[in-house]
Amino acid sequence: MIEIPLLVLLLGPVLLAEALLARYEVTAYTVGWRTPVSELPQDVPYARGADPDRPPDAYLVYLDGIGKRRFRDTRDGGQLVQALIAGAPELRVLGQVQPYSPLADPLADRPVWAWLRHRVGLLLFLHNVMQIFVAADHRYRPLYNRAVGTQIVNQLRRAGYQPGSGIPVVLLSYSGGAQVATGAVEELHTRLRAPLLLITIGGFHNGANDLTHADHLHQLTSASDWIERVGTWIFPQRWRLFRRSGWNRAGRAGKITVHRLDPATHMGPRSYISPEPQPPDGRSFLDRTADTVIALIRAHCGAPAVRDR
Repeated sequence: MIEIPLLVLLLGPVLLAEALLARYEVTAYTVGWRTPVSELPQDVPYARGADPDRPPDAYLVYLDGIGKRRFRDTRDGGQLVQALIAGAPELRVLGQVQPYSPLADPLADRPVWAWLRHRVGLLLFLHNVMQIFVAADHRYRPLYNRAVGTQIVNQLRRAGYQPGSGIPVVLLSYSGGAQVATGAVEELHTRLRAPLLLITIGGFHNGANDLTHADHLHQLTSASDWIERVGTWIFPQRWRLFRRSGWNRAGRAGKITVHRLDPATHMGPRSYISPEPQPPDGRSFLDRTADTVIALIRAHCGAPAVRDR
């Protein structure tokens, strides 16, 4: 019994420090104390996939879960990105966006955090978890949405996107990345005038962001994903009672389609992006998720264009 109070005593100050750090970053962006990072390392491309010499069928921005802490892909997220590039060469894919940094500053590249990563790696995940709750907080949400939305806009333009071109932009998000994806809709609509398709995988978000300017949102979920269900319980805007929330208004407008990927879990060997073969057909959850995402994007972009290619 002594262990529980001791754990609370140790975690309490850590969580408080993480919460203050998360709020500091969005404040620093808002008041101009620090300039957001805009340049990528020389060995990190602004986009992969479709030939940059001609317009792709769509631009896909992948917003990873809380493991994202550098410009390069995480292990699991990287497998999904590679599967999408291999299965849909008509897409131009961006995976470098930092969904948990309003300053677009990778956590793993900061000296103090690099030191902590080798000693207390859990703090990196706690930091990103706290960023999700800051992004969901009504006091900081508009600022956070504008900061990361601007980051996505800048990365898309560097990858060749022309505002007003009419080429669809797909925001594919995993777990907490859904909070950022739904929050970026307004900024992308205003600055790029782009048709927007959102696809969430096990999306953890508060449902407060306005989805009016999104063409559609496809929710990939599973009955075995308890982490996503927690999000639907703890955020009142996800409850049907709050009819005026962005999520519920989008649902009544017919903009949300649910796709079940049972029995996938949020993480582990049976996660949505696990490469392990699964019975009965031997296809992995990763293959099934990638195939579903590609089919949804192609249906949105128009099948004739795919057949012509």
